[in-house]
Amino acid sequence: MIPFSVLDLSPVPVGKTPADAFRQTLDLAQHVERWGYRRFWLAEHHNMPGIASAATAVVIGHVAGGTKTIRVGSGGIMLPNHAPLVVAEQFGTLASLYPDRIDLGLGRAPGTDQTTAHALRRDLHGSAERFPDDVVELQRYFAEPVAGQRVRAVPGAGLNVPIWLLGSSLFSAQLAAALGVPFAFASHFAPDYLLTALEVYRSQFRPSAALAKPYAIVGVNLFAADTDAEAARLFTSLQQQFVALRRGTPGQLPPPVDRLEASELELAGVKHSLSCAAIGSPDTVRARLESIIAQTQADELILTAQIYDHAARLHSFEIGAAVRDAMAAAAAD
Repeated sequence: MIPFSVLDLSPVPVGKTPADAFRQTLDLAQHVERWGYRRFWLAEHHNMPGIASAATAVVIGHVAGGTKTIRVGSGGIMLPNHAPLVVAEQFGTLASLYPDRIDLGLGRAPGTDQTTAHALRRDLHGSAERFPDDVVELQRYFAEPVAGQRVRAVPGAGLNVPIWLLGSSLFSAQLAAALGVPFAFASHFAPDYLLTALEVYRSQFRPSAALAKPYAIVGVNLFAADTDAEAARLFTSLQQQFVALRRGTPGQLPPPVDRLEASELELAGVKHSLSCAAIGSPDTVRARLESIIAQTQADELILTAQIYDHAARLHSFEIGAAVRDAMAAAAAD
């Protein structure tokens, strides 16, 4: 059975604060570690009232310090927002504090709107164009220093922190294949090119010192509950948040509702964007995850759940772990 992992955005529910979000993020990480999830990733977003993980490396340190064995990393760091040397130093520091537990997933998007991107003091257009060169520069900082190398990441040099490329299009799939690094597709919110990107990545993959053969993660929304109806209601929190984002009015994660207040066009758009999802009771979730695995041949699933109530979010991931174990047992028979 393939491993399951977790992508957490440190959601800030309505009526809560980022401090509450960080406490819940750590509690979730501690639970999923016990339930056998492989890795716990956090994502960089800016100017989003409902997402607290803007200072992603700091939150990764918070989670790694409160856990023992689970891998912790970024899904991802938005590289156009940062100088590669700074990222190398941050993740070199994390890897020095928590050896063999830190992942560095990199994205090409800014993780915010254009106005906020400018506030980050980066040349957004130029930085995006330099993305492949910046990734290679990062790889050099994590490699063993060579004679005459004038700029080194301290800490970072020689630590070989695992670099992943993240994407929702063919660009990152092609780059991940060319560099011989693992690839994670953001199908949990942008599913359109999922199968094509995976085919491109696998067919064009070049083995490297980091990775001998392709390794692909697929992102899936997980809204699991005791009944299909309960799970569908939990899902309305994310649907509302997506509608607000599409309207240009992002906010905190709202409580679930019985009826969504949105136009048919808005609902259709959200349904499409969030279609890579397992929503329902344990049996329903199992069938859906089995279908996604069979369709994508994913090497790993990374599950995300923007659920308003923390206890319900924990229960969703607990069900996910139980489903994974049941699938593994069935495969072993």
